[in-house]
Amino acid sequence: MLKYFSYVTVILLFTISCGSVAQQQYKSHAVQKGETVYSIAKEYNISEETIYNLNPDAKNGLKVNSVLIIPSTNLISSGTNNNNFREHKVRRKETLYGIAQKYKVSIDAIKKLNKDLYSRDPKKGERLLIPNTSATTGSTPSTEIGNSPPGTQKYTVQAKETKYGIARKFGISIAELETLNPAMGESLAIGASLVVPDKTIIENAEIDDENFQYYEVKPKEGFYRLKTKFGLSEEEIIALNPYAKEGLKVGMILKLPKDDVLISQEGISVVDLENRIDNKKMKTIAIMLPFRLVRSATDSTSNDQDLLKKDPTLRMSLDFYSGALMAAEFAKDKGISVTMNVYDTEKSESKVASIISGNDFKNVDAVIGPLLQKNVEKASALLKRDQIPVFSPLSNREMAMNDNLFQTLPTDAVLQKTMIRYLKEHASGKNFIIISDSKSQKQRAMLQTAIPSAKTITPREGGYIQANGITAIASETMENWVVLESTNPVLVSSAVNVLAAMPANYKIRLFTLDRNEAYEWHEVSSSRLSKLNFTFPSVNRNITEDDRSPFLISYKNKYGVLPNRYAIRGFDVTYDVLLRLASEKDIYDAVMPENETVYIENKFRYQKTNSEGYTNEAAYILKYNNDLKFEVVE
Repeated sequence: MLKYFSYVTVILLFTISCGSVAQQQYKSHAVQKGETVYSIAKEYNISEETIYNLNPDAKNGLKVNSVLIIPSTNLISSGTNNNNFREHKVRRKETLYGIAQKYKVSIDAIKKLNKDLYSRDPKKGERLLIPNTSATTGSTPSTEIGNSPPGTQKYTVQAKETKYGIARKFGISIAELETLNPAMGESLAIGASLVVPDKTIIENAEIDDENFQYYEVKPKEGFYRLKTKFGLSEEEIIALNPYAKEGLKVGMILKLPKDDVLISQEGISVVDLENRIDNKKMKTIAIMLPFRLVRSATDSTSNDQDLLKKDPTLRMSLDFYSGALMAAEFAKDKGISVTMNVYDTEKSESKVASIISGNDFKNVDAVIGPLLQKNVEKASALLKRDQIPVFSPLSNREMAMNDNLFQTLPTDAVLQKTMIRYLKEHASGKNFIIISDSKSQKQRAMLQTAIPSAKTITPREGGYIQANGITAIASETMENWVVLESTNPVLVSSAVNVLAAMPANYKIRLFTLDRNEAYEWHEVSSSRLSKLNFTFPSVNRNITEDDRSPFLISYKNKYGVLPNRYAIRGFDVTYDVLLRLASEKDIYDAVMPENETVYIENKFRYQKTNSEGYTNEAAYILKYNNDLKFEVVE
């Protein structure tokens, strides 16, 4: 008599015994000592996901003599019409509704073969069993618009209509609309016919880009997260989107007031992904860096040393790589298996294309690199179809974004936004003064919009500031927060000198949205910047001599020196990617705009851009303290 029968197993066996068709489709397997889900899946030439779908209790571990339900040898098809079933690999953003429409079957039919889906949504990468309708009907389902599947209708695109508007009108996601209409392009032609659900959710779903933005609900997002992100209550969201009253679902298109997405500091939580490791399957990472080692393959050791001295890109690449290697070692210590494939891009766009075309990237979990902007754009474009995430490690310039591209270095726009948010949140009881020149009009306008009460000073010809210009608008009873915006070293030096020499009855603190090279000019005194508590946004913080983090100790033990900022960044970026992969099955699910991860010098909080891709919105605010050192303010 077999032992350890679970309730689910008994029910499944009973179901299987009730009909000859079912008996042909399934068989039972008694677990033997030493067997694993992986070994059983390999024996029957099926995926582990298939076993888990049919035997949900198997996720809690296998017991000897327990019985598993296994598809019979003719169950899984390769898409031909003479078999009863086929296997479907879930793609990113796919929903159960979209999969059912794609294969012209009911949602319930899919759930019956994939029991887990009664309690959760499909996950990217898992394989589902799908009934092959053509096997029972004897013909291939038509994909023509004229033969719309059950529950759908034909719809003619009207003038000015967009994907967002149509998806919103019928209460489906963009991904579902694209699944129903695989031939649909990026733009819609007036008069084009589409397949849509047969029920209209909103009669008037015209897109008003001037006053509203349209947001696609992400996995795990509820009303609380949207309130944190947009500052809108559940009632306010429902007022604009009545169908959201029944609850939010992934892919739902929401109409929201047009405003910059700006999460308050109170709404941001620092998370330690080391405590969230849940997926220890092998992680395959591709590292793309411009070593350009081919040119020196026949050179002597001395020439290699000369090359290191002359080529800053090579030094940067090697330093970054040394940090990435340490990250892989730290991940392995946490039980995460890592395979790291390293490619030399040779600083060439064509070489990047050659690497991707000449190697199998389908099983790569993430690509880190290349360094150069044009090369990382090329890599992300080529890997976009398979949704392989590409992490740009060192470029903070505005990029041609793809939806699989992650910009790990905060852009100048992010730094400015972070500083303005800090100033705005602390504006109460402060007298704001803006000093800017003609080249910084944009920054001045941004500051005046955020803080309408701010006073302004325009420098005299030559870029000089006079003390009487400051005293005329400064306050003796309030703290004066002066924001200096300029790339002119003469103006920066003049303003710093005048402000630092102000009488003691004026309390002054100096800020900037951009700590540029002008502040490094020899005429700009560090001691005066310190006196003014000079405060600015930064992509990273600086480690101190007293820092005894395990990474710094391990790095010095291995390489004999402390890591520089490129080695530290290599560690921080790579370790963050590995931990995100280990905390979720899909790295895209690990993108939570209100959660921040912090490492040695860098922190990360990815957020979907208004177009495509993800930017790192996590930046530091630093200030010069009395010891002439940078201190973290936020």
